Amino acid sequence: MTDPVSDRARVIPLRPAPARPDAPEAETDRREPLWRDLVGEVLRRERQAQQRTLKDVADTARISLPYLSEIERGRKEASSEVLAAAAQALGLGLGDLLSLTHAELTRRTTVRRRPAAAPHRSYQGLCLAA
Repeated sequence: MTDPVSDRARVIPLRPAPARPDAPEAETDRREPLWRDLVGEVLRRERQAQQRTLKDVADTARISLPYLSEIERGRKEASSEVLAAAAQALGLGLGDLLSLTHAELTRRTTVRRRPAAAPHRSYQGLCLAA
């Protein structure tokens, strides 16, 4: 026998589902933040700390204003070239931006320790791949 196939489209969310307001705090804390959200938050925080407008930073970085806005809101996954340009427009290097973003990620997440099978597996560093 064959299973009937539904005509309805299946939606696969790109973002984690928001936690229910009545969810226990432990359940809410388990969600990992998205890197693009963290990068955007760091860029926005740095821009606002310098009291600069989106237009000013976008013009300096030679990025369109709507695109920079979408990056800051975590809607776009920017390339390393675009992130470097935005960081430089704010007086930061790409390494500074990534470092600040990593610090934000560390602040928001708890370290989940797994028993190390071998000494070389206990490294808790950060690795980024493009």
